[in-house]
Amino acid sequence: MILKMSKGQRPVTPQPMGLFLILMVSLTLSADIEEGKDVYLQNCANCHSITMAGGMGPDFNLVSYKRRRADVAKYIEAPGMHYRAFGYTANAMPTLPLSPKEIEDVSHYIDSLQPFKEWMKK
Repeated sequence: MILKMSKGQRPVTPQPMGLFLILMVSLTLSADIEEGKDVYLQNCANCHSITMAGGMGPDFNLVSYKRRRADVAKYIEAPGMHYRAFGYTANAMPTLPLSPKEIEDVSHYIDSLQPFKEWMKK
Protein backbone atom coordinates (compact mmCIF):
# COMPACT_ATOMS: atom_id res chain seq x y z
CA MET A 1 0.00 0.00 0.00
CA ILE A 2 1.40 3.39 -0.98
CA LEU A 3 0.43 6.41 1.07
CA LYS A 4 0.39 9.79 -0.60
CA MET A 5 1.37 12.66 1.63
CA SER A 6 0.63 16.30 1.10
CA LYS A 7 3.47 18.72 0.73
CA GLY A 8 4.97 19.45 4.14
CA GLN A 9 3.49 16.33 5.77
CA ARG A 10 5.91 14.01 7.54
CA PRO A 11 5.49 10.24 7.96
CA VAL A 12 4.27 9.07 11.35
CA THR A 13 6.93 7.27 13.36
CA PRO A 14 6.47 5.51 16.69
CA GLN A 15 7.33 7.78 19.57
CA PRO A 16 9.42 6.46 22.48
CA MET A 17 6.65 7.39 24.93
CA GLY A 18 4.11 5.34 22.94
CA LEU A 19 6.38 2.32 22.98
CA PHE A 20 6.91 2.81 26.71
CA LEU A 21 3.15 2.85 27.32
CA ILE A 22 2.65 -0.34 25.30
CA LEU A 23 5.40 -2.02 27.32
CA MET A 24 3.86 -0.86 30.62
CA VAL A 25 0.39 -2.13 29.64
CA SER A 26 1.77 -5.53 28.71
CA LEU A 27 3.72 -5.73 31.98
CA THR A 28 0.60 -4.79 33.92
CA LEU A 29 -1.40 -7.55 32.24
CA SER A 30 1.32 -10.08 33.12
CA ALA A 31 1.39 -8.84 36.70
CA ASP A 32 -2.37 -9.38 36.97
CA ILE A 33 -1.94 -13.03 36.02
CA GLU A 34 0.86 -13.49 38.55
CA GLU A 35 -1.19 -11.79 41.26
CA GLY A 36 -4.12 -13.98 40.21
CA LYS A 37 -1.97 -17.06 40.73
CA ASP A 38 -1.30 -15.89 44.28
CA VAL A 39 -5.05 -15.38 44.85
CA TYR A 40 -5.64 -18.90 43.48
CA LEU A 41 -3.03 -20.45 45.78
CA GLN A 42 -4.41 -18.66 48.85
CA ASN A 43 -8.14 -19.05 48.21
CA CYS A 44 -8.95 -21.64 45.54
CA ALA A 45 -6.30 -24.38 45.50
CA ASN A 46 -7.91 -26.32 48.37
CA CYS A 47 -10.87 -27.21 46.14
CA HIS A 48 -9.73 -26.56 42.55
CA SER A 49 -6.65 -28.16 41.02
CA ILE A 50 -4.80 -26.97 37.94
CA THR A 51 -3.15 -30.36 37.32
CA MET A 52 -6.24 -32.55 36.85
CA ALA A 53 -5.54 -33.99 40.30
CA GLY A 54 -9.15 -33.78 41.40
CA GLY A 55 -10.80 -31.82 44.16
CA MET A 56 -14.20 -30.76 45.35
CA GLY A 57 -14.55 -28.20 42.55
CA PRO A 58 -13.81 -28.52 38.84
CA ASP A 59 -10.21 -28.33 37.65
CA PHE A 60 -9.45 -24.80 36.51
CA ASN A 61 -8.03 -26.06 33.19
CA LEU A 62 -11.54 -27.27 32.36
CA VAL A 63 -13.08 -24.03 33.60
CA SER A 64 -10.60 -22.08 31.46
CA TYR A 65 -11.46 -24.14 28.40
CA LYS A 66 -15.25 -24.01 28.83
CA ARG A 67 -15.92 -20.53 30.23
CA ARG A 68 -15.32 -16.95 29.23
CA ARG A 69 -13.23 -14.91 31.65
CA ALA A 70 -16.00 -12.40 32.40
CA ASP A 71 -18.40 -15.23 33.31
CA VAL A 72 -15.80 -16.77 35.62
CA ALA A 73 -15.37 -13.40 37.36
CA LYS A 74 -19.16 -13.11 37.87
CA TYR A 75 -19.31 -16.63 39.29
CA ILE A 76 -16.44 -15.98 41.71
CA GLU A 77 -18.14 -12.79 42.91
CA ALA A 78 -21.52 -14.41 43.60
CA PRO A 79 -21.52 -18.20 43.10
CA GLY A 80 -24.93 -18.62 44.74
CA MET A 81 -26.50 -16.39 42.08
CA HIS A 82 -24.76 -17.87 39.02
CA TYR A 83 -24.45 -21.63 39.51
CA ARG A 84 -27.55 -22.43 37.43
CA ALA A 85 -26.25 -20.36 34.51
CA PHE A 86 -23.14 -22.56 34.61
CA GLY A 87 -25.30 -25.67 34.37
CA TYR A 88 -24.86 -26.82 37.97
CA THR A 89 -27.80 -28.18 39.96
CA ALA A 90 -26.35 -27.08 43.28
CA ASN A 91 -23.65 -24.76 44.56
CA ALA A 92 -20.93 -25.81 46.99
CA MET A 93 -18.65 -22.82 46.41
CA PRO A 94 -18.63 -20.23 49.18
CA THR A 95 -18.67 -16.53 48.49
CA LEU A 96 -15.05 -15.58 49.07
CA PRO A 97 -14.02 -12.28 50.69
CA LEU A 98 -12.11 -11.10 47.62
CA SER A 99 -11.74 -7.53 46.42
CA PRO A 100 -12.85 -6.64 42.89
CA LYS A 101 -9.16 -6.48 41.86
CA GLU A 102 -8.49 -9.94 43.29
CA ILE A 103 -11.49 -11.32 41.40
CA GLU A 104 -10.21 -9.75 38.17
CA ASP A 105 -6.69 -11.06 38.80
CA VAL A 106 -7.75 -14.63 39.57
CA SER A 107 -10.17 -14.70 36.63
CA HIS A 108 -7.31 -13.59 34.34
CA TYR A 109 -5.13 -16.33 35.84
CA ILE A 110 -7.79 -19.00 35.29
CA ASP A 111 -8.36 -17.73 31.73
CA SER A 112 -4.62 -17.96 31.01
CA LEU A 113 -4.45 -21.69 31.78
CA GLN A 114 -5.85 -22.76 28.40
CA PRO A 115 -5.02 -20.75 25.28
CA PHE A 116 -7.67 -22.54 23.20
CA LYS A 117 -11.30 -22.26 24.25
CA GLU A 118 -14.37 -24.34 23.53
CA TRP A 119 -16.19 -21.26 22.24
CA MET A 120 -13.47 -20.78 19.59
CA LYS A 121 -14.65 -23.93 17.81
CA LYS A 122 -18.09 -22.48 17.04
